[in-house]
Amino acid sequence: TAPRFDLPEPASNPAPTCLACAVRGQRLVVGEVLGTDALADRLRVSGLWAGAIVELIGNAPFGGPLLFKLHGFRLALRRSEAERVTASAETANPGLQDPRL
Repeated sequence: TAPRFDLPEPASNPAPTCLACAVRGQRLVVGEVLGTDALADRLRVSGLWAGAIVELIGNAPFGGPLLFKLHGFRLALRRSEAERVTASAETANPGLQDPRL
């Protein structure tokens, strides 16, 4: 028989990370956008506000941009921009899922 590998249980309170650390297919809940400059304002206006659910759907090789799905549209961000958005893993609560994803 094949060996069995026991995977650790997911944390009940996932540690915050940034959007640039996401893996393809991962859904995250936005915590905040860091900064008060024009770029931070643009990111917030683009839909990256606290509680927004985002999914990484693609990433370019060699440090290229990341493609996210949120609020029913796609948003491409440079990795440096995605590093300014804190997020945590989405919890399994179907009542909080955005139907537009």
